Amino acid sequence: MNLEDIKKVAVIGAGTMGNGIVHVFAQTGYQVNMIDISADALEAAKAKIAANMDRQIKREKLTEADKESSLNRITTFTDTVEGVKGVDLVVEAATENVDLKLKIFKQLDEVCEEKTILATNTSSISITKIAAVTKRPEKVIGMHFMNPVPVMKLVEVINGYATEKAVTDLTVALSKHLGKVPCVVEDYPGFIANRILMPMINEAILSLQEGVAGVEEIDTIMKLGMAHPMGPLQLADFIGLDTCLSILNVLYEGYGNPKYAPSTLLVNMVAAGHLGVKTGKGFYSYTAGSKELVVSDRFKK
Repeated sequence: MNLEDIKKVAVIGAGTMGNGIVHVFAQTGYQVNMIDISADALEAAKAKIAANMDRQIKREKLTEADKESSLNRITTFTDTVEGVKGVDLVVEAATENVDLKLKIFKQLDEVCEEKTILATNTSSISITKIAAVTKRPEKVIGMHFMNPVPVMKLVEVINGYATEKAVTDLTVALSKHLGKVPCVVEDYPGFIANRILMPMINEAILSLQEGVAGVEEIDTIMKLGMAHPMGPLQLADFIGLDTCLSILNVLYEGYGNPKYAPSTLLVNMVAAGHLGVKTGKGFYSYTAGSKELVVSDRFKK
């Protein structure tokens, strides 16, 4: 399959990452089937995509006509079997849960056409493990977009043990066609992005846990001292503390090295349901419509 052979794409999952991936494909001219088990989630995702396109229009990066044509290229499905009919590529963007992903890929392998490439947006789970539940491991690849997808340029392209070079080359070409910058890496726990990022976030949480500094101080030091656009604790809230914990557990179990062990504070916050932006409370408190960053009461001195 060549780049020009990819005409129709399916994206599984209508959450933050899924709707961002749909946005980018539709805006680039692809017919996109957005699949989710929840009809409400699909409606919310389409509204989110439209709102994000409105922001692009305000910044003069998109026209009203572009927005309308892009939205018209998106079709929603609650039935996976129907949603993947005739597609050339599937990008799975479901919750970062290994059992769920294995179940999805087993089904995709059974119902997708033989030509269809199966990609996963996983941020840490082994591509080789996912590919092993299919009969087409050579056509399974990681396509890890960054959040927010319409804005961030990077796509981490991850080879599984059996991924064919032609599939890798096509994924790289496709990423470039989407206006992204692909970086090819191999299938080791956390790949590159999260193997480096998550220990840094965990170290910031450990520093807070041990009372070395407060939330604002830690984030300010990393922003002003290291030129990070967002401090590690705010970034953890943005990613989702449950996702951070899941990735750290993948690293810890995958390498068997205690340096990847998640901090007790992170474990406790996830157990308490304080997951960051998506629950309104993490290291910071988040009020709907407010852009002010306020440290959560739990961490105020």
